[in-house]
Amino acid sequence: VQLQASGGGLVQAGRSLRLSCVASGRTFAGYAVGWFRQAPGEEREFVTAITWKSRTIYYGDSMKGRVTISRDGADSTVYLQMDNLKPEDAAVYYCAADIIVPAFSDPSQYSYWGRGTLVTVSS
Repeated sequence: VQLQASGGGLVQAGRSLRLSCVASGRTFAGYAVGWFRQAPGEEREFVTAITWKSRTIYYGDSMKGRVTISRDGADSTVYLQMDNLKPEDAAVYYCAADIIVPAFSDPSQYSYWGRGTLVTVSS
């Protein structure tokens, strides 16, 4: 499963950005999908994840209250809506997927990853 994240860019602090994640040649049906981010010199950090059938959502602490994850009805795209962005949110954002994810915040639990999309936040 090849994933592609998009929607990153340069945004002013306080503004919003929506990232998208698609799977090449298939849908996300049957897969849980997570978003992570990684700033230079930092470890990959869990942002949020959504399960498949129940659409249960999990949030990491770093952006809780400022992000929303969603899946479209066709399960073709997973979105990450980010609001009130801060300069410290600047990072490469990755989407990841797997069928069974015992621990959503652990990046090692995901088998499939996209290349990431860069988010830069100016103050």
